[in-house]
Amino acid sequence: MNTTDSKKNTISHNRSQIPKSIILTGKFLQFISTKLVTKFAIKLFRTPIRFKTPEREKIMANNAKMQMVLIPFLNKEVAVYTYGNCKRKALLIHGWSGRGTQLYKIADKLLENGFMTISFDAPAHGKSTGKTTMMSEFIETTKILNEKFGPFEIAIGHSLGGMTVLNSVKQFLTVKKAVIIGSGDIITDIIINFINKLELNLKLVEKMKKIFFKKFNQDIDNFSASVAAKSVKIPTLVIHDSEDREVPVTCSYNIRENLEFGELIITNGLGHTRILKDTTVIKKIIEFISDDRKNN
Repeated sequence: MNTTDSKKNTISHNRSQIPKSIILTGKFLQFISTKLVTKFAIKLFRTPIRFKTPEREKIMANNAKMQMVLIPFLNKEVAVYTYGNCKRKALLIHGWSGRGTQLYKIADKLLENGFMTISFDAPAHGKSTGKTTMMSEFIETTKILNEKFGPFEIAIGHSLGGMTVLNSVKQFLTVKKAVIIGSGDIITDIIINFINKLELNLKLVEKMKKIFFKKFNQDIDNFSASVAAKSVKIPTLVIHDSEDREVPVTCSYNIRENLEFGELIITNGLGHTRILKDTTVIKKIIEFISDDRKNN
């Protein structure tokens, strides 16, 4: 396990398999109408895949207290999982197309170390309502759950959940420490990668960004993880794998550079999701949380 801050550790992206029918539909719409293909791309960009809860997560799913919580601003209900019964609380946030039980191994170890965990199926994920979502809805959900279930001592996020943690700490979330795993960074880069996978013209990137600007009344890149990191003043552990084929490891180098109290761990051979179940990684997380010297 490498803890160096070197920027030499880069990887090539793995082009996830997108159904040929979707690629052909996009190309057809691009041929006949820029407006239609932009609308098509945005809908796809905002639509996660709902995967069934795998067997390995069912112990947590069956033992956690699950309740549906309304997020008023979104008019959506999210499934919230309360795991354990301790005074100290940790908030866990999954990534795109994930589930509230996806960080189950981390949750189990936190439970052993005196923390109860609160996690949730983000809007349009798992048992929660909705068909489309964005990181802004992850953040809004975090805000409501912080008010309802907080205060939290620790926040841990994976992938988009890591970006959510940083933006939430920047805006409203008061925690002692944060851990982000396999986090993305610049929103424009994420959109570019998405458009490349669809094999569409990159001119669509700016058109999508203009629509998002109208929606949020600001540049969507203001939500980039490295931008949020500049406002994060708590000890933050950044973990990423050198062979992550979903999110390039360079994202975490950039995030770390913008944190005031950041620590970087680079693993090798764990990819984007296996890293969540790695015993050594989880041990490092617990050591980071338990080390009083890292408290402000």
